[in-house]
Amino acid sequence: MSSTWEPIGSRVQLKAVRKERRLSQHQVAERAGISQSYYCELEKGTRPLNEKTLRSICEALNVEPSQMFHGDFFGHRLANTDRPVGTAGQPPTAPPGGGFSPARGRGLPSEQNGDAMAVIRIAEALERMSPPPMAAPEFGAADAFVWHTRPDRIQPVGKVNRVALPLLVGIDRSRDTLLANTRQFAKGLPANNALLWGARGMGKSSLVKAIHAEVVAEGHALKIVEVQREDLPSIGRLLSYLRGASERFLLFCDDLSFSHDDEHYKSLKAVLDGGVEGRPENVVLYATSNRRHLMPRDMIENERSTAISPSEATEEKVSLSDRFGLWLGFHPCSQDEYLAMIRGYCAAFGIDIDDAALRAEAIEWQATRGARSGRVAWQYVTDLAGRRGVGLP
Repeated sequence: MSSTWEPIGSRVQLKAVRKERRLSQHQVAERAGISQSYYCELEKGTRPLNEKTLRSICEALNVEPSQMFHGDFFGHRLANTDRPVGTAGQPPTAPPGGGFSPARGRGLPSEQNGDAMAVIRIAEALERMSPPPMAAPEFGAADAFVWHTRPDRIQPVGKVNRVALPLLVGIDRSRDTLLANTRQFAKGLPANNALLWGARGMGKSSLVKAIHAEVVAEGHALKIVEVQREDLPSIGRLLSYLRGASERFLLFCDDLSFSHDDEHYKSLKAVLDGGVEGRPENVVLYATSNRRHLMPRDMIENERSTAISPSEATEEKVSLSDRFGLWLGFHPCSQDEYLAMIRGYCAAFGIDIDDAALRAEAIEWQATRGARSGRVAWQYVTDLAGRRGVGLP
């Protein structure tokens, strides 16, 4: 027997019941509170039918849910089972031929209606557990995408949250190195995966997004796809969708790090280097992290102190970071760089403030935050723009 679950909509004889009631599709859809086009697809069995919609249609047709199924429904066996669906393990009797009979459903025991609803709920659960394959992504719809799972989909992003490249101050060397690597990749030349690590709030993720925008503005067809750290076990499936595409893709994973009991890093290791398939030629990975080796220092030291072979245990943990060809470090900024960031933002967004007032306010702001960084500078500019009545993009 086939193990394929037949969509629940294909077991419902909406058309036969509607015609017996002498109603049009428009009349049924209007009574059920759904669109006519949706109802038409339900009749054809091309759209999934959930319990709520079925109840609405039953009310519109003035029938019991059990009357909506083909006559052999309760004798239909579930996938890979020998037990038919029915009351107390016994399939209810159905008229020969399995055709619709108006009188057949009337007066049916409530248990049969309950069975029908139970099977619908089982079908819905199975469809959620094993959704249909993802349709071919439309990469021409946008330049930026986000990878989601459950179900798998590559969702386009209309407007990317980013800062213009000239506004990123104090990271000139990292900017030039990453920009050159990205241009190489966009032109179809060899390029390295990149790990941007270091001080928090110093523009690691902002730099990745800004460089992508810069390269796209130069006329290269480069797409950026963001992958959440929690979705790393599914990255193999994502690469299978990207491998055959004509576009080139920059995979971006922000704030990548792993705890002592986290096994997600193993999914990424084989993809970056060492797997049979390897990384597709049209894909490169950029990741940001506050940790150089992506693992807490105490975790690495604990491995050294407790393992039988300390060096082997440590190498297992830090080997992921070794798979990034570029390591770009970001360090805390000086006060002059901090003030230069703020002045750049004010000039770009038309915020009028004299240097003395800006310096005094900005230094006081960073003192209350307990740190100096690009993020703190942006937070001050946001506050300043609000007080001055200036909008930000």
